[in-house]
Amino acid sequence: MGQHRRKRGTPRQGFGRSRGGFTTKIHLRVNAAGLPMRTEITAGQTSDYLGFDLVMADNLPEPSVLLADRGYDSDNIRKTMEVRDVVPVIPMRKTRKLRVAVDRRLYRLRNLVERCFNKLNNARRVATRYDKTAESFLGFIDITSIRLWLRHLST
Repeated sequence: MGQHRRKRGTPRQGFGRSRGGFTTKIHLRVNAAGLPMRTEITAGQTSDYLGFDLVMADNLPEPSVLLADRGYDSDNIRKTMEVRDVVPVIPMRKTRKLRVAVDRRLYRLRNLVERCFNKLNNARRVATRYDKTAESFLGFIDITSIRLWLRHLST
């Protein structure tokens, strides 16, 4: 009678809640050629700040410029990148009190990330999240990423 049913591990599996149902956020780090370097997933309602820490781990070559969208605009991320000698090119959130300039010409290159997402979403299994577990979904994202690398290397 007094037992509470625990939710079935949806955050652990990368599922988040929204009005439309379950959602998953893919965090992606790409190189200058627009190829995936690291992918991670989080529940859809998770902050982008957590995704940033996941994809910017220290075991990859250090970028010279970080191109990111507004979701990654925080003083902490900017300081972290400046300490690592990386130029952050991130548009400001509308709520930011201290204004920060953005090099618009450089920021246009962020379309490499969007194009990489589009290529990953060409795989129906990635676009629709058929997989029930986070491990299998992330594994299929990795397989799709490998296919992108192979296509790039064979041309």
